[in-house]
Amino acid sequence: MSATILLVEDNPHHMKINSEALSMKGYKTLEADTLAKGRKLFLEHAPDLILLDIMLPDGNGLELCEELRRGSDVPILFLSAKKEDEDVLKGLDIGGDDYLTKPYSINILVKRVENALEKSRRVPDKLIKGRLVLDLLSNTVTYDDVDLEIKGRAFDVLFFLAKRENQIFTSAQIYEKVWNQPMLGDDGSIRTVIKTARNKLENTDYTISTEHGKGYTFERG
Repeated sequence: MSATILLVEDNPHHMKINSEALSMKGYKTLEADTLAKGRKLFLEHAPDLILLDIMLPDGNGLELCEELRRGSDVPILFLSAKKEDEDVLKGLDIGGDDYLTKPYSINILVKRVENALEKSRRVPDKLIKGRLVLDLLSNTVTYDDVDLEIKGRAFDVLFFLAKRENQIFTSAQIYEKVWNQPMLGDDGSIRTVIKTARNKLENTDYTISTEHGKGYTFERG
């Protein structure tokens, strides 16, 4: 499924050009002209990448980056007219993955987006969470070297959430990312898979928590 890109930009001309260029490459785009709208769309859609302006009507894009970095590793590319070295370095230091100064080439922007998405999709062979180890090559989850026997979709969902520790995902978002297709119908399959994984994690120091009205998150129990 094509990547979803959130554009947070208050200049309608830049928004239109960027959105059209990315759409032509097959990306789904979401548009926000304020930090508040950007924050809302991020929570609703869990985009794969964010293009983030810094100077916005209701605040500073750096603030949103810092906020998101507390619970998300989504790639963030700053697009800004602020081009002094100290501005670029600050954007990178607080968690930005890239920084383009305006004006910029659309072709360069698209290539930076492609590179950031490719890098974010590289999945490690193992995720090590203290005494809990998720091994993608053998599709096993062990705790203190004991196999917890988490298999199939339960493993896939757990790996997806564990890679994004403390980030909340709705049932629809999990289904779309793991099953690689939109969720049609109710979320019964997700609830079953989550329950299976959660039960297997019962005697470990991690769990999958339910945030009522929001979704699920992998965190320390």
